[in-house]
Amino acid sequence: MATATSTRPALSAEPREITGKRVAGLRRSGRLPAVVFGHGLDSTNVSVDTHDFELLRRKTGPNALVDLSVGGRKPQPVLIQGIQVHPVTRRPLHVDLFLVRMTEELTVDVPLVPVGTSSAVVDDGGTLLHAIESVRIKALPDHLPQSIEYSIESLVDFDATIHVSDLAIPDDVTLLSDPDDVVAKVQAPRVEVEEVPVAAEGEEVAVGEEAAEAGAEGAAPAEGASEGENAGSEG
Repeated sequence: MATATSTRPALSAEPREITGKRVAGLRRSGRLPAVVFGHGLDSTNVSVDTHDFELLRRKTGPNALVDLSVGGRKPQPVLIQGIQVHPVTRRPLHVDLFLVRMTEELTVDVPLVPVGTSSAVVDDGGTLLHAIESVRIKALPDHLPQSIEYSIESLVDFDATIHVSDLAIPDDVTLLSDPDDVVAKVQAPRVEVEEVPVAAEGEEVAVGEEAAEAGAEGAAPAEGASEGENAGSEG
């Protein structure tokens, strides 16, 4: 639950002494190992309720601030900076919580979300290509955007391109990505060329060879007759 003075989502944590391979037992008990760290601060091992954390993930974006209370102490704003997940089940195994200072800007990657439709895709059968899926920005913690939307309506043909410079970046956010980077474009459909079957080519070659052999056989008697005529004239 959020505190009375904050509208940010909240998460409770408890100090953790269990480390190494023993955290497997911690996970089985429904607790998720985590680490809290920040500028000039020693990292602190904590654990959070796995179910509560899963619910929090579903309700917040990648750059959402969370009020974290450790051991019942006063909540402090953290950024969920990294989540290690199981390669098969995709369940969280470990989480990094970055303790932020509200007066210091943060550098993060913000996901890009395409909206609308492209006539080059709908009418011309092209394929929408996303050259990049996020941009790097810098902003104060409470000004970090969860995502940046961009319209693909301008992609009316296969020559049209959307660049980073075309994105609508909030005024309180500094863009760090190259403005010339391509965000999206539409690739023309591939034209399939019908090839001549290899077997047909072989048959044509065989027919040509048979014709040549037949011609050679037909010429053989004429050659013999010529020899006979010569012999007769000599006799």
